[in-house]
Amino acid sequence: MVAPGFLQTPQLREWLNGLEPAWTLLEFDSFNALRHEPSRDGSAIRLAANISDADFAASAVASNALRLLRKAEDSGGLKLTASGNLSRAVVAEMGDALKWPDYDKEEEFRFSRVINEPDFLPLHFVRVLCQGAGLMRRRSGRLRLTQVGKRVLTAPGRGGLQAILFHLTFWRTDLAYFDRIPLASWPLSDIGIVLWSLSTSALGWETPEHLMRLCTVPVIGVLEAERDYPTWAFEARVLRPLNWFGLLEARQDEPVDSEPTRPRYRKTPSFDRLISFDVQLEQQPTIRH
Repeated sequence: MVAPGFLQTPQLREWLNGLEPAWTLLEFDSFNALRHEPSRDGSAIRLAANISDADFAASAVASNALRLLRKAEDSGGLKLTASGNLSRAVVAEMGDALKWPDYDKEEEFRFSRVINEPDFLPLHFVRVLCQGAGLMRRRSGRLRLTQVGKRVLTAPGRGGLQAILFHLTFWRTDLAYFDRIPLASWPLSDIGIVLWSLSTSALGWETPEHLMRLCTVPVIGVLEAERDYPTWAFEARVLRPLNWFGLLEARQDEPVDSEPTRPRYRKTPSFDRLISFDVQLEQQPTIRH
């Protein structure tokens, strides 16, 4: 069993609040294997090379990335500012085209006369991913499709877009950049362990606090963090992005004593169709799902 001695310290036992993390059930080699990136061969984590049209439509990231790529193709490239962001004119056009879960553009910008790309999270997130994945490249003041990006616009290439963007998001992107929460990159350094733990723990509606304690590997900075930064970071860097990819669904509980509550999350069928694991539990045969 993966149960390092620090799990027995009073500070950590208090943080866990009586819960035993899901990853403590893993055989030690499998625990370590989940710290490596997905690959098609010899990896504990594998991503489906193609997904169904239904799963693609359920992914706000993949479907909006496709909209952005098509806009770039139809326009001969998207105009950029000197800093490399999309121009305000492009932001205004794409703002009406993008569809994002639980994002009210009118409410977000009701006091803003102009909208810059970094202020519009859905577009900024998708643009950063598309450029980071090599689907678009800056050239002559415009963001233009690469050959890889053009292939994604074809039927054979589209099915793999979800896996490409998912891999880039969780293993190659600093998601802390989007939230500014003062916890560096936690918990993304152990994202494989977190994802496996979620696959076994997010079967019913659970709060971010509960899932965080079941699925993350705490570090000193988390245990000593002020306010509720760990929960905010876990939700911002894991739960919400998984919701954007269509792998988790969110439900808002009714306010208690007029106090707002955080959403609860649970796994969707798309989760197991995109991600598979090859791991062993302590004293258990290999499990694949």
